[in-house]
Amino acid sequence: MKAIGDEDADIDRLPVDLLAHIFSLLTSFKDLAQSSSVCRKWRQGVKESLARKESLSFSGWKTDDESTTRLVHLAYSLKELDISRSRWGCQITDHGLKQLSTAKCICNLSSISLWGSTGITDKGVVQMISRATSLHHLNIGGTFITDVSLFAIADSCPHLKTIILWGCRHVTEDGLLALVNKCRKLESINVWGMRVPLDCFIGLLTISPALQIQPKGIAIHDETLHAWPVY
Repeated sequence: MKAIGDEDADIDRLPVDLLAHIFSLLTSFKDLAQSSSVCRKWRQGVKESLARKESLSFSGWKTDDESTTRLVHLAYSLKELDISRSRWGCQITDHGLKQLSTAKCICNLSSISLWGSTGITDKGVVQMISRATSLHHLNIGGTFITDVSLFAIADSCPHLKTIILWGCRHVTEDGLLALVNKCRKLESINVWGMRVPLDCFIGLLTISPALQIQPKGIAIHDETLHAWPVY
């Protein structure tokens, strides 16, 4: 039977590539952080495992600006980033979005979710989106953004295919029209809970007849019409 010291020596002999593969199987950021603190070799293995990741989700994990951005900065190959907020989970702010905007992977991201991130404003969104020029999918529902963010998305994301604006009640028809006018590849837009007139949706479909406006039954907030089905 091997002594404990011998077993430790066996672990130390594992190549960094194999350690990186093992660490890539971990789903808990807490476990990754603890592994990184074991020794210099393990820290390098954790870094390499993050560098290979194409998808990161912080949804449901208790992380803040500092820990989130530190991990994203190491994920050079990242394509999909989910920093949705949950009750006990990630709570990103404008400061965090500013830090994320400097990560090397941001310009290559195809999908970003900021769902329910009530700690962010147009200031942080504009800073990050201005560099996320490869986006195909964006979920920014449940936030307090305004037309300012939509103007930035329209100017910076020409490849955008889907966007979720669920409950973004500070966005107006001006922002929506600018978005659809400039994002010519846009296929689907979720506008549930938004306070925009019926004429706006008609205008969007005039610009892009194939646009799918979700959900199918939309609550229109005016005095005369309360629902408008989109087929």
